[in-house]
Amino acid sequence: MCPFEMRINTGRAKGRRLRSVPGNLTRPVTDRVKQAVFNILGDDVRGSSWLDLFAGTGAIGIEALSRGAAHSTFLDIEPLAIKTIRQNLAVTQLEAGATVIRQDAFQFLRAPANARYDFIYVAPPQYQGLWERAVAAIDSNPDWLADGGAVIVQIHPREYHELTLQTLELVDRRRYGATMLCFYERRSEFSSAVDDTRLDEENEGSDLIGVE
Repeated sequence: MCPFEMRINTGRAKGRRLRSVPGNLTRPVTDRVKQAVFNILGDDVRGSSWLDLFAGTGAIGIEALSRGAAHSTFLDIEPLAIKTIRQNLAVTQLEAGATVIRQDAFQFLRAPANARYDFIYVAPPQYQGLWERAVAAIDSNPDWLADGGAVIVQIHPREYHELTLQTLELVDRRRYGATMLCFYERRSEFSSAVDDTRLDEENEGSDLIGVE
């Protein structure tokens, strides 16, 4: 059982409550962290496409749809998660903008990219090394990521360590209590410098960890 209530924060489905995935197979996102993600992205969400890897409840991709994203693809290997995602899409009435896939994330990422996503959200079960493998898989097959896109990783701060990457680079890290968000972008299109002043203004009150 999820230890906190989940609901849609903003947009077409604002206030709708989301079901949680039974058991402890998924990594839920708190409202605080979810709000922080979308505050950082701002207007870039409207019209965007999302890949919600290890989607669990689907809370991130559904929030994106509620805020005007064009499409969200939800991917999880667990049958209970797939059932929960479909239920949450139904209760929010956002099925039209969604694709739900039951498949292993790494098998999916190894395949030739048949879509390009503006945002890829990675929030796997904790302490299994899955987030590193997912980022490395995207780094090796970057056609999944649209030009100007970002990979957003949700982990526990203790899980974080630097990765050796070829096509992606870490551009920002933020900590919200027991959750850390890491933002990766393409090296060829983005400077590694982070505008800390702008990010502080967008997300006042968060714990910002600078990237050197």
